[in-house]
Amino acid sequence: MTSGKLIVITGPSGVGKGTLVKLLLAHHPDLSLSVSATTRPPREGETEGKDYFFLSRDQFENMIETGELLEWAEYAGNYYGTPRQGVEEKLQAEEWVVLEIEVVGARKIKQSFPEATRVFILPPSLAVLEERLIKRGKDSKAAIAQRLEHAETEIAAAEEFEFCVVNDDLDRSLVKLEKIIFQPSQKD
Repeated sequence: MTSGKLIVITGPSGVGKGTLVKLLLAHHPDLSLSVSATTRPPREGETEGKDYFFLSRDQFENMIETGELLEWAEYAGNYYGTPRQGVEEKLQAEEWVVLEIEVVGARKIKQSFPEATRVFILPPSLAVLEERLIKRGKDSKAAIAQRLEHAETEIAAAEEFEFCVVNDDLDRSLVKLEKIIFQPSQKD
């Protein structure tokens, strides 16, 4: 039994999960971010152990086999997952832990941690999401098309989550996210 609180934030790629989580952590330094593991190469400016644990495919598959991940998924040809040990240690130390993860992983977390606060971040529209992905400048046109196709499937899963936030205005979305985390009975 854990004493802390687990907060799962998910949604399609480019919806602004990372930006919202960074703002949330800046406003609430008592929250702890779980660092995910991935097999994708680091992007410019990303730091090992801060942004991700960058692993080889063999290392990641070994973690799957040995049960060292709370959840994992394969997305766009790469593995992504949450190392178990760090999260469990933080929860037992009564910390509140934020997971910024993919929809498949968020579903798996619900099985292991049904008491987790699960929030789905939605774009105002697919057109806005496409615009954000293009402006981000991290993906080819083909990758953007693949992310948008995947996003449609993920958005259809939003109803599985206890809370949804449409990220149409960053400040307003942050306030909604804070209300969900700190006052979960207020579902506006």
